[in-house]
Amino acid sequence: METTAKFTKSFRKEDVERDWWIVDAKGQTVGRVATQIAALLRGKHKPWFTPHVDTGDCVVVINAAESEMKGNRAEQKEYFRHSGYPGRGKFTSYKDMKENHPERVIEYAVKGMIPKNRLGRQILKKLKVYAGSEHPHEAQQPKTFELK
Repeated sequence: METTAKFTKSFRKEDVERDWWIVDAKGQTVGRVATQIAALLRGKHKPWFTPHVDTGDCVVVINAAESEMKGNRAEQKEYFRHSGYPGRGKFTSYKDMKENHPERVIEYAVKGMIPKNRLGRQILKKLKVYAGSEHPHEAQQPKTFELK
């Protein structure tokens, strides 16, 4: 009895072609922007998505300072960090983070949606976030990504 097996093509990192995308976060909700950015970084929008390979694209986010949170979320959201020493946990409110480091708000939101392993750390290196509308990546000729 002869069988005709059909195999799914598993992409290697050498086969991946990366695009550059530019995302404008002006007036957008942080979480909704972050989900779409995470999908671009992982490569889930491509037909050859492979879970164990970094098949994603590079993403440049501009106007991160003008993104927003809806409802009471802006007053309630806190970011936690720990130095590694006992009793050294620190909380930072969303408003303080937005004033001092507005790009980190988007970075932390996307980081929470990416795998927590070596692949995730490799994927996050392709994320570039800027508070204003200026960025130094014009040489890569990024395409504009329309948010849904």
